Amino acid sequence: MAKKQDTKNAENDNDKNPKANNTPTVNKHYEIIDSEIVYEFGGPLGVTAMMVGFPLLMYYLWGCLQFYRGKLVSPFDNQFCNQVFKGAFPTWYATKMYVLFCLFELFLAYFMPGPIVKGAPVSSLKGRRLDYLCNGVTSWYATLATSFILHNYGWFRLTEIIDNFGPLMSVAVISGFVITLVIYATTIMQGNQYRMSGHLMYDLFMGAALNPRLGHVDLKMFAEIRIPWVLLFYISVSAAIKEYELFGYVSASMSFMVLAHFLYVNACAKGEECIPTTWDMTYEKFGFMLIFWNFAGVPFTYCFATIYLHNISIDNKQPLQHSQSWTYFCYALLLLGYYIWDTANSQKNRFRMINNGSYIPRYTFPQLPWGTLKNPTYIKTKSGNLLLTSGWWGIARKIHYTADLMMAFSWAFITGFSTVITYFYPVFFIVVLMHRVTRDMQRCAKKYGKDWEEYCRRVPYIFIPGIY
Repeated sequence: MAKKQDTKNAENDNDKNPKANNTPTVNKHYEIIDSEIVYEFGGPLGVTAMMVGFPLLMYYLWGCLQFYRGKLVSPFDNQFCNQVFKGAFPTWYATKMYVLFCLFELFLAYFMPGPIVKGAPVSSLKGRRLDYLCNGVTSWYATLATSFILHNYGWFRLTEIIDNFGPLMSVAVISGFVITLVIYATTIMQGNQYRMSGHLMYDLFMGAALNPRLGHVDLKMFAEIRIPWVLLFYISVSAAIKEYELFGYVSASMSFMVLAHFLYVNACAKGEECIPTTWDMTYEKFGFMLIFWNFAGVPFTYCFATIYLHNISIDNKQPLQHSQSWTYFCYALLLLGYYIWDTANSQKNRFRMINNGSYIPRYTFPQLPWGTLKNPTYIKTKSGNLLLTSGWWGIARKIHYTADLMMAFSWAFITGFSTVITYFYPVFFIVVLMHRVTRDMQRCAKKYGKDWEEYCRRVPYIFIPGIY
């Protein structure tokens, strides 16, 4: 049965509010489900192929963009292989840039001020709720200020990022493998491994550690927020500054990429306090899948639209321009997708945080209308968990993914249709989201049983209301 949320009553519920009851509680059913070993991604062979194949795909697609204007060429062509090898060979300069950036972000994550938020109960820790220092906003602003000073005074020109993109990508790829091995080995030596399959490659891919920490810094949350999206933003900023230096202005297309990536990283920073209660923090382990993807995959593949625009402007000796109507359409699709994505995530996470007693009102920029639901409806499961059925979440079960895809396609649309490589991100994202949704649906069906069936009846659509 759907119920309306009474915030006061929710905060006085001893079973759900840690302020009233600090003793960890364990749902044995959830603990069993969370500890189950389920082979995904094709099992050991599938993940091994991904660990080898995806880095090679990154080099191939970048090489096509860098040397052939996005045309797909034979990966076995000797000239192509030599161009990629020389253009992406890791340098000491690129290594210093990448490592110092990561260490600087880690320093900020450790020392910058921010609220401490309780995560969701972790079954593997007998229901204990971990503390998370959420200083993403202050760290983000400190990064912006530092980069402005470094660039403005000539200590580090931001154009060095786009000029050294190939070597930086190689350093990131190597770092992804090294960090994976270090985290895995450290976890095994400490005896903190969890949900292990016994197959080395599969366990390397999925990870051994669930909540690895360096002091009070949660490494999983750090890797998810502080590295990939900040790097992605600065790749676009670097290309925009380069365009300005070459032509005296920044095109609408390149400005679009800077805006798109700013909105994304800013949203991650301003809403960081919502992340500790997510599935990523409580269930996913910290292995190659998350480590490589955040340290290398996201920043150096989601930027293909920026790389294409940058290279085309150099080849054509002028930036790529579209008709006003197409440009307006891309901007409108981006902003609409961002509004739905931001407010949908805000509604769900604030609802969850209010009910577990961890909600902290914050006024970070921008706070969009309809970000917090008043008197939302929900289904209370037999275990006491609440399934939100109002706001965006009464329209579709994964409406935030739909909005994410709207933004992803807008990033590709701004490049036009001369190459398929700039559509890698949205197409790949569809595959990732479909797999993630399947995993999530199966897990929720096991956890909630009949209550999940009722939830699906009340909110029948997954992505697009009235269609799917």
